[in-house]
Amino acid sequence: MKTITLNNGVKIPVVGLGTFRAKENEAYQAVAHALKAGYRHIDTAAIYRNEKEVGQAIKDSQIPREEIFVTSKLWNDDQGYEKAHLAFQKTLDELGFDYLDLYLIHWPKTYQKAADSWKALEELYHQGKIKAIGVSNFTFHHLEHLYETATVIPAVNQVEMHVGIQHEKLRAFCQEKNIYLEAYAPLMSHEIKNLLANETLQKVAASKSATIAQVALKYLVDLDVIILPKSTNPQRIEENIDLFNITFTSEEKALLKGLNNGRKYFPDPDNIAF
Repeated sequence: MKTITLNNGVKIPVVGLGTFRAKENEAYQAVAHALKAGYRHIDTAAIYRNEKEVGQAIKDSQIPREEIFVTSKLWNDDQGYEKAHLAFQKTLDELGFDYLDLYLIHWPKTYQKAADSWKALEELYHQGKIKAIGVSNFTFHHLEHLYETATVIPAVNQVEMHVGIQHEKLRAFCQEKNIYLEAYAPLMSHEIKNLLANETLQKVAASKSATIAQVALKYLVDLDVIILPKSTNPQRIEENIDLFNITFTSEEKALLKGLNNGRKYFPDPDNIAF
C-alpha cells in the first residue's frame, strides 16, 4: 500500500475505507473485509455512530494496532476546549484504543470554537494520544483564522473531492502550507450514478480494462490526494484498493481534469445548519 508522509513525519496509507452511513454490523463487516483485502486505513467519526463496531472489527482482525491507521472526528456539538477533551476520550473508549492516528475537527463552526477545539487537539497531540491532527471541510478563511492561534499546523484537510470538484486552488493553498487533502465522497457518494454515467470516465475505464470507480479514484491518488471511498459491498471494497497499476496518458489526464465543474453534493461549510 502506497503511503504519504504527513508534515510531522507520520505515514498515512493513501487509500482508506470510509464508513459514513455504515451502521452497526454493516460497519463491522465492511471494516473486517477491508482489512482482509489489504486496507490499513479506516476512517470513522463520532457522528457516524459506528466507532464501537469499527474498533471491534480492528481488534478481531488480530492485525497489530500499530499497523492500522485510524481516523475519527470531533463533532460540532462537542467543539470547544473542555468539550473537545471529553469527546476525544469518548471516541477512544468507543473504539477501545489508547491512541488515535488522526483526529479532525469535523466541520468549521465559529472561528473561536475552532481555535478552542484546536488548542485541545494540540494538547492531546503533544501528550501522544493522537499521532496527527487536522481539520475537515475547512476553506481558505477557516484555515487562515486557525493559523492566528495554532502552534501545530494541520496535517490534513478532509474535504468533499471527486472528479467533479477537484479543488485546484485549495489544493495549491494547502500544499504551500504542507497540508495534504483527503477526499471524502471520491465517488460522489449518493450521486454515484452521475459518476457512472459519465461518458469520459466510461471511455477511459474501457481503455484501461478498469472500472469507472477505479479510474476516478486513481486520478485523485495521482494528484497526491488521500482517498476515502466508502462501500459495504465486498467486491467494491476490493476493487477500490486495486488501482495502483492504472496509469494515464497526458491526454487522458487532460480529459479527466476537464470533468471539474465545481458541483458539490454535501453542504457548504460556510452555511451549515448543524
